[in-house]
Parts: sequence; C-alpha cells; structure tokens
Amino acid sequence: MVKVVIADRLGKGQNVAKGVEAAGGVAVVVPGMGADMRLGDVMQKENAEMGISFCGSGGAGALTASTKYGYPERHGMRSIEEGVTAINEGKTVLGFGFMDQEELGRRLTEAFIKKYGK
Repeated sequence: MVKVVIADRLGKGQNVAKGVEAAGGVAVVVPGMGADMRLGDVMQKENAEMGISFCGSGGAGALTASTKYGYPERHGMRSIEEGVTAINEGKTVLGFGFMDQEELGRRLTEAFIKKYGK
C-alpha cells in the first residue's frame, strides 16, 4: 500500500488525505503551520513513497525534500493533470499551489499505484 505524506504551509491537507485513502493509500498529514518545510523529514521517518507539498509558490517543501534527501521532484504545479504527468515521469515529490482537494489526492494516488503497482 502506498504511503503519502501531505504537507501544507497552512497546516491543511485533510481533503487531499481523504482522496489518498479513497484510492487505497495511507495518508500522513503533517500538522501545523509551515508543515511543507518538513515534508522530506516526515517522508523519511514514515518511509513514505510519495510526498505532496502545498504553499503559495508551490515549491518550497518539494525543493527542500529534494535537496535534503534526493527525492525526484516537480514543483510549481497548479493542476491535477500536471501532477499525474509528473508521477508518470518518475517524480515522487510533488509541489502545488494551495489545492486541498479530495480529487487531487485520489487521482495522484491512483496514478502512483498504476505506475508502480503498489
């Protein structure tokens, strides 16, 4: 089962988590303000396969996770389709603008499972 860490600058992410779980994944929501900057740390601690970061620019948490731990990332995304494409291209850390949507979590998790068979 795929484990997905969700880290939102404003401490949100509960709707994305519902979508991850609806697709058969396990969601870990990082609590608190500035959670996006802890994405990589929590992915390491939880042994997670995928991370989703949200902030105004759509990049800070994803870039930090990539720089610190070497996760392949794409940031600055503003649509679900961009995220699905990034997964299909081998990215496991995804940075978005604020998009706490259940459909985002569901579709990204489905794409990850389809690609990696988890």
